[in-house]
Amino acid sequence: MRNAEQVTFGGSGLDRAAELRGDVPALAALLQESATRTIVLWQGKPLMAGDGPDRALARLTLDHPILKEARTVPILLGREDGAARFAHDISGWVPDEDVSEVGAFIDKSEQRHPTLPDDHGFAELRSVMTALGPRDAELAATAKAIIGWHDTHGFCARCGAQSDVTQAGWQRVCQACGGSHFPRTDPVVIMLITHGNRVLLGRSPGWPAGMYSCLAGFVEPGESIEAAVRREVWEEAGVRVGEVRYLSSQPWPFPASLMFGCQGIALTDDITIDPVEIEDALWVSREDVMDALAGRREGLLPARKGAIAHFLLRNWLADTLD
Repeated sequence: MRNAEQVTFGGSGLDRAAELRGDVPALAALLQESATRTIVLWQGKPLMAGDGPDRALARLTLDHPILKEARTVPILLGREDGAARFAHDISGWVPDEDVSEVGAFIDKSEQRHPTLPDDHGFAELRSVMTALGPRDAELAATAKAIIGWHDTHGFCARCGAQSDVTQAGWQRVCQACGGSHFPRTDPVVIMLITHGNRVLLGRSPGWPAGMYSCLAGFVEPGESIEAAVRREVWEEAGVRVGEVRYLSSQPWPFPASLMFGCQGIALTDDITIDPVEIEDALWVSREDVMDALAGRREGLLPARKGAIAHFLLRNWLADTLD
């Protein structure tokens, strides 16, 4: 797929500076350099700066007072224009605003810290991802994913003792048993399943009314991507799939997936859903998908912009999958 890396979070060529992660003196020096900046997250929401078309991921100096809220060590994300970029987590801060939307499927709320300008706020990444340039998107996704991993992996999976952060945030080591633990990414297949002029879409319980997307599921141990596509479609919708080809991938830090976008050709079109897996599935024509993306199809909301499902559907409509 010629435009595979144009998907959101598709990569910006960030220099991740992996050779510095174990170099304690070099890291200490970077934390003192005037050009060094940090990305700040609260409850998984990155700090944004500016308004309207000028909005971007905020990069703060390391002497900013908001960093007094951080309770964990900074994580090295890499280099940008030769200067180091770190990530800080201030999830312990309690904002004055209503936080009832935080963690919801759709979170349009923003939280503003008193030490920041009025045009700075913590925004849900899914709500702003389409407004971010490739570099901002990669930095934000990386910071959210790695901080999220630390939040759920504070204890050794081998012996249960508390582990320590090492390698500038890219490893945890257990002092009790010597176990080493590295950031986890879960492989997920997401499938553009076609049958002639139609595509198979499904919906999960809890999604907004009318929202449909491509079917998706986790790759199991000992399973290839192609086999996972065929198994998931059969389990969820009762449709048999023949030819499968890989199209594009997308890091999806909600919380820690790598989406493998594939196209599969359906051999059958009778649908028998598994209600434990999905709420509904249906075949949708090219014309109906076009109308849904244009907002002209009542009762059918397409996958949200920025998601790989939306990317695959648009390329299918434009005949640019090859």
